Amino acid sequence: MLVNLRNLAPPSLCGPALVDYVGLPRYWASVWALFLPADLASSTVRKKLSYLDSFYRHSDTLLGTGGLDNALADLDVEALSDALEGYFLSIRNSSSITPASEERWQAAIQFVTEISQRVTRDYLRPESLNELRGKFDRLELLHSNLHIGKRRRPEQVRSLPSDVIEFLYELLDPESAVNPFQNPESRWRVYILFILLLHQGLRRGELLVLPTDAIKSSFDSNRQHDRYWMSVKYNEYEDDLRYSKPCIKNMPSIRQIPVSKMIALLVQEYVSNFRGRTGHSFLLNSQKGVPMSPEAVSKTFQKVTASLPASLRKSLYEQTGSTSITAHAMRHTCAVVRLNQILSEDVEMNDALQQLRAFFGWSRDSEMPLRYARAVFEDRLSTVWRSEFDERVSMLRSLPARWK
Repeated sequence: MLVNLRNLAPPSLCGPALVDYVGLPRYWASVWALFLPADLASSTVRKKLSYLDSFYRHSDTLLGTGGLDNALADLDVEALSDALEGYFLSIRNSSSITPASEERWQAAIQFVTEISQRVTRDYLRPESLNELRGKFDRLELLHSNLHIGKRRRPEQVRSLPSDVIEFLYELLDPESAVNPFQNPESRWRVYILFILLLHQGLRRGELLVLPTDAIKSSFDSNRQHDRYWMSVKYNEYEDDLRYSKPCIKNMPSIRQIPVSKMIALLVQEYVSNFRGRTGHSFLLNSQKGVPMSPEAVSKTFQKVTASLPASLRKSLYEQTGSTSITAHAMRHTCAVVRLNQILSEDVEMNDALQQLRAFFGWSRDSEMPLRYARAVFEDRLSTVWRSEFDERVSMLRSLPARWK
């Protein structure tokens, strides 16, 4: 099963790990995890290990407890082949096939292949090594061509409809009479959460690791006014002690992105007057005075979704195929609008996609921006913003009078 090592090992070894039924580590899974790329987020490692846990459990029924680790150590090609084939059939014959089913299968193939290659490097007899490599080449060729099902890419644009966005601006305004959150501190926390996810396109984990001074400013002598930007990176002031630790997804996700003056002022207002005095430096604070957790963000949007009228629920489902609003839906919406803005400035599509990759923390060869290219031509996705995305009129209504 998948466990999280905390205070039981040196800091470098803490994190998700696989153990068997009696709590002993799965040996080769532990080795494999150590050689994963260092820039992978802990959530990604946890997901990969959860897939391997399923493979280990199935192999225990076929090969006996610990049989998979023994087969890998002994380079038992026949046993490994039996384990893979049995695992493939168990997934293929399950009642529901999802994209995650294919990911589970590919994780098992990758694991067996990489561990086998690592073990064979230390095999002492050259003639046996060549024979084993031939067997593993055939094993990999046979099973790598097996697929649970075609991976289904989402055809529908998952950005939020404009009428839903309009409603959210009105609903989550801290001064709104219909705001579902009771006290001013909660209202401002949720409002800042909403604004930064929607306007900055942050992932949930990226937002939750930001310190209170994440937004910086300096005077731009060329334009003769202050400019603002946000550093998306881990909090440098303290360790994160949350049980479910939010994280930066990968190295390209560590970046600096521009911030409008209005958003900078909103965040400063929250920090100065509504965040409260706490013993930590993270930007978003819970009602109990501790750093906000990923689960709390999900619960927040569940409450927001519950406030949607039936007509907007229908609009949401028709456009996104979902009946709920999520933090990541804000990021999708931001991507569509940002790309629309860039293209409206007569920037070539390829250059626009590269700008989008830099803003949202995608690698240079990521295909993610292509998912939004079609949506920018749909008028209903851009009518929410009258002129500039970062100068939304509905935001200005909630600004203190001294800023207007």
